[in-house]
Amino acid sequence: MLFSNFSLRMNYSIKTLFVIAIGMVSIMAYAQQQPDYVFYRYNLNAFNPAAAGYDGNAVVNLNIRSQWQGVEDAPRTQTFLASSPLSKKVGLGVSVINDQTFIEKQTAFYVDFSYKLTLDEETNLFLGLKAGGTMLDVNAGGLQAFNYTVDPLLADQSTFNPNVGIGLLLSGADYFVSLSTPGLLNTNRFDEVDGQVLEATDELHLYLSGGYNIPLSQDWLFKPSVLGRYVAGAPFSATITAALEYSKKFEFGAAYRTDSGVSGLALIRVADWFQAGYAYDSSLRSEINDLGSGTHEIMLRFYIPSLGNNTQDQDEKWYNQE
Repeated sequence: MLFSNFSLRMNYSIKTLFVIAIGMVSIMAYAQQQPDYVFYRYNLNAFNPAAAGYDGNAVVNLNIRSQWQGVEDAPRTQTFLASSPLSKKVGLGVSVINDQTFIEKQTAFYVDFSYKLTLDEETNLFLGLKAGGTMLDVNAGGLQAFNYTVDPLLADQSTFNPNVGIGLLLSGADYFVSLSTPGLLNTNRFDEVDGQVLEATDELHLYLSGGYNIPLSQDWLFKPSVLGRYVAGAPFSATITAALEYSKKFEFGAAYRTDSGVSGLALIRVADWFQAGYAYDSSLRSEINDLGSGTHEIMLRFYIPSLGNNTQDQDEKWYNQE
């Protein structure tokens, strides 16, 4: 009996390690892509500094994403975003993204700046600049959890990489188009390959996003959107979302990710100052679904009217564009 339990635990560890290895190989093949978001439309300034304060509202956004439930040390991402217009032309934001996968943890700290150019009565072009850096930490001892024989010379490592990003955001009465790269510099990081911690380089990420609001009736609004991501040396990836909003009170929809994933999402406006959302993301890769139960994402969004600079009518117009 003891031997049987030991064998089951060994088999589970091997399967878990196999799934994580597949995930890490995929991440490496995709040139170390940055975290995914089902609620990307609500987290624009995570990858585009031009979105800081662009809707005229002061907002604090918390997003928690937990991937591959049931898989030990699978990716976990916590995101804190805060942004506000400082004047009719200038917006300011802060973003903190903590991302942990297997033996690696990285925490990014950035300040976002946006400047608005008015093109006509309903159309604005926002220019954005992002500056900060990422702290990378590797826990080499974590390899022992998967029965790796760790080289005694293999030590924990950490490094800080400064970076800058830029972005453009075109916004109209019923649509937005976003183009950005959150990191212009190719920075060094660490990867685990065959039990060894090796240094690697992050490649430039290019994001293209857009959304449109289509009124279906007095109460219903159809909100299609898309987020495309290109990384040098990796296939183009896109997330396509279709959502319905009812009477500005709740929203629900579905999303499809071209690199094998489907999602369902729902949001509810609990109060004028607070909105909550939940999304479930399921991988189309059988090797992950056989062991894990999918990915959960929770979003909490707080509106701070006292810091906004727009009138109530303008806030109503911008609320529909979220």
